[in-house]
Amino acid sequence: MYKVIGTLQSRALRVLWLLEELGEAYVHDPANPQSDAARAANPAGKIPVLIDGDAVLTDSIAICTYLADKHGKITFPAGTIDRARQDSFTQFAVDELEGALWTAAKNSFIHPKDMRVPDIKSVCKAEFSKALMTLETRLGDGPYVMGETFTIADIIIGHCSGWAVVAKFDLPKEGPVAAYFKRLRERPAFKAMIAKLKEAS
Repeated sequence: MYKVIGTLQSRALRVLWLLEELGEAYVHDPANPQSDAARAANPAGKIPVLIDGDAVLTDSIAICTYLADKHGKITFPAGTIDRARQDSFTQFAVDELEGALWTAAKNSFIHPKDMRVPDIKSVCKAEFSKALMTLETRLGDGPYVMGETFTIADIIIGHCSGWAVVAKFDLPKEGPVAAYFKRLRERPAFKAMIAKLKEAS
C-alpha cells in the first residue's frame, strides 16, 4: 500500500487523485510542508512525498509519472509520439499555469514580507490568462488534452484550475476551457478522492 504525505491543499492532491484513478490503495498523512512528518520523509520539508515500500519519492510530477508508468495506466508509453505530446501538455501546465500561480503564492504568503513583491501578482494573473488562451487553442475535439484518453497531464492542469479558484485568479465561465475543467471535476475518481478525504478530516 502506498503512503502519501501532504495536505490536500497542496500538490499532494495530484498524487491522491491519480491513485484513485488507478484504483490503488493508499494511506494519507495530511501533513503540512515543513512539518515534522514532512521533514522526516524529505529533509527539504516539501510535500508531497510518496512512500512505496522502502522507496521515498518527492515532487508531484515525478511521483505521478512513476505511478502511471508503473501501473501502465493514465499515460501513454514512454518513447512514443503520444507520450511526447502528453509530456508537452504536462510541461505547459508546470511552466505556464503553475508557474504563474506559484510565483503569486510566494509573493503573497510564502516569502518573508521583506522579500515579497506584491505588484508581481497582477503580472502573474495576466500570464495565467494568456496561458488559458493557449490551452484553448491546443484543446482538440476530444474530452481531454490527449483526445479520448485521460492522462496525468489532465490531472496537473485540473489541479491548477482548482488552485486558481483558491488564489482568486480568473477562470472562464463558458467556452471550451470551462467545459474541460468541468469534465475533470466530474470524474468519479476525483469525486471519490474528495469525499474520502472529507470523511477522514
